[in-house]
Amino acid sequence: MEREGPVATVTLCRPAVLNAQTPAMWSVLRRIGRDLPGDVRVVVMRGLGRAFSAGLDLSLAQRSFAELSALPEEEAARRIAGFQEAFSWLRRPDLLTIAAVQGHAIGAGFQLALACDLRVLAEDAQLAMAEVSLGLVPDLGGTKRLVELVGYARALEICVTGRRVSAAEAERVGLANLVVPAADLDGAVADLVAAVLAGARDAVVEIKALLAGAAARSYAEQEAAERAAQVRRIRDLAGAGE
Repeated sequence: MEREGPVATVTLCRPAVLNAQTPAMWSVLRRIGRDLPGDVRVVVMRGLGRAFSAGLDLSLAQRSFAELSALPEEEAARRIAGFQEAFSWLRRPDLLTIAAVQGHAIGAGFQLALACDLRVLAEDAQLAMAEVSLGLVPDLGGTKRLVELVGYARALEICVTGRRVSAAEAERVGLANLVVPAADLDGAVADLVAAVLAGARDAVVEIKALLAGAAARSYAEQEAAERAAQVRRIRDLAGAGE
């Protein structure tokens, strides 16, 4: 993790195996989320080399599955809950998180990109929810976000077939906010970060909360939430001007 002012960049650094993920890596990601300084506003998640992340490191998978299968059901669920915490902090209401995705984002890699608020893809990006090919289900928080972004039927089709989704399709169906040539990925992410930082932090936090909760609210409830948020902003701004 590298930090420059209000921006933290978290980089997966196993390029020789396309940044394949391990429980040890999830432990580090969980710690980064827990220890992140409070004045960080934006987190950029990226992968070193030619891929974002090829997903679970299959060289360790058999041993990990054997360990989980030997545990009592509740303990196995607790263990997976710990894995999920490596991803869930990216949805924190006080942060704006951006995935910079090149090459493969497969399985856990796809779910890591989905955990972020925004996704900028290189033209060579390939996304897939490949857990079904191992007889597994996606269990790192990606299913809800996927349904929110593309709808139930398309999310189901992507998950049960495990097929690859190209960058062009990802942009068309709402998985990608922006698709750029690979050489322009870092610049496009930097421009997006700058645009986010140009807005007042408290306003950005309130807007994220309004939009994140909108699907679960009626129109009347959403309007009430908007009113409450606006009153808070007006009062804060008036206080700041005194």
